[in-house]
Amino acid sequence: MGFALGPRALSAGYKLAASERTGSTNTDAIESARAGERGPTWFVTSEQTAGRGRRQRAWISPRGNLAASVLEVVDVAPAVAATIGFAAGLAEEAALEKVSLEAALRLGPDRPRYALKWPNDVLANGRKLVGIGLEAEAVGDRLAVVVGIGTNVVVAPEGTPTPAVSLAALGVQISAEELFSALSDTWVEFRGIWDNGRGFAEIRRLWLERAAGLGERVAINTGTMTLEGIFDTIDDTGCLIVRTTDGRRLPVAAGEVFFGSAASVGAA
Repeated sequence: MGFALGPRALSAGYKLAASERTGSTNTDAIESARAGERGPTWFVTSEQTAGRGRRQRAWISPRGNLAASVLEVVDVAPAVAATIGFAAGLAEEAALEKVSLEAALRLGPDRPRYALKWPNDVLANGRKLVGIGLEAEAVGDRLAVVVGIGTNVVVAPEGTPTPAVSLAALGVQISAEELFSALSDTWVEFRGIWDNGRGFAEIRRLWLERAAGLGERVAINTGTMTLEGIFDTIDDTGCLIVRTTDGRRLPVAAGEVFFGSAASVGAA
């Protein structure tokens, strides 16, 4: 079975560029935009060898995992474009729920439980299953936004800041191709709700319903400092709001989040 768009994505006019092997689907998408592609287009591969994650970490996707990037060219400010990452998390979580239905029925109370980790990860039973990365570049008077989504379908990396897991290890026996088809359709739904940022209030509400660690102790490593407190909410720009012990509510625009007992790791 090869990669194919779902019926909803096809109806919405999405295009597909699939490859057996590539360095980075995000790079493929950005280079395509530079060459004149205006999308919306999905770039997907069976094997990614030189992807980039947060803080320039290697984002390698061995054969069997899913590396996919969607190119959207929009007429919005970069700060607004950044909020599309929350729509991506919701789309991925919805796709995972869809492809996990058989496993949920079979596993019962041991079924995978998915949650969204700020800013752009999806967790399964508290471990990292999905990483989402955004890139943007001006093309003419518009902005080419690329949303890269990497899912551990058959194998998970070791030694990650947040312990990782694969769908296979969770008992969900599906292929990268099946997950991609579902994701391409759920993306249409949540991209539509987001609506170039006009629908972010609804995206925010839906995201908070699925948020990991909400109301719990967190430590956020921003790269220059570590901030500790309670994960209070996200604001209307997507910043994480931390409530400190002295009652202040501080916004965080970017950083590595550690929850609960792992918060001490983030503070180290």
